[in-house]
Amino acid sequence: MSRPVIVVVGAGPGVSGSVARRFADAGHDVGLLGQDQEVLDQLVPDLEARGAAVGHAAVDVTDDRAARDAVRRMGEHTGRIDVLHFNPSAYREKDPLTLTVPELLEDVALGVGALLTVVQAARPHMSAGARISVTGSMAADQPWEGAASLGVQKAGVRNLVHSLDKALCGDGIRAVSVTVCGTLAREGAFTPDRVAEALWAAVTTDESEWRSEVRYTG
Repeated sequence: MSRPVIVVVGAGPGVSGSVARRFADAGHDVGLLGQDQEVLDQLVPDLEARGAAVGHAAVDVTDDRAARDAVRRMGEHTGRIDVLHFNPSAYREKDPLTLTVPELLEDVALGVGALLTVVQAARPHMSAGARISVTGSMAADQPWEGAASLGVQKAGVRNLVHSLDKALCGDGIRAVSVTVCGTLAREGAFTPDRVAEALWAAVTTDESEWRSEVRYTG
């Protein structure tokens, strides 16, 4: 029987990298999608040292065709996608009086729309028991006006996760957004590793206790 597979979308050195390591430690092979090939190359040796087979692709996930092709290739290569973790968001320091509509839509395309792209591409390779997870944020409920598009993204992606969970639960596939109610830091309750542990706990929650949003308060 092949090892379980997690595909991490928006892979980088923060929470997404910690998620990849947490699942690798639990026996998963790992697929990485990210924009920066150099960052991906830095993640691979650590994951391989933990026993994971690692595939990776540098891709702009707002490029619908390129993102779909990358996810499809990973699914075809491994034969399965057990967990799809979505991490991307755009941080743009503009308040709602200076943020333009094109800028807002560009950010939403990354932080919300790209989730649709990768889920639709991954779906043929997911079976009952598979899970979709998203790194959420308290910005969904308490937006900072200085980066107005971030709150819109986080509220939107959480809403989309609720819809995905309802649409897929009949097939035994569940989706969860983990709302991180704090600021990421190098120490304390909101380190990337601690947030990754919260995501692991959410993804491995028993079906009978499943919720499509889990709040991590530290």
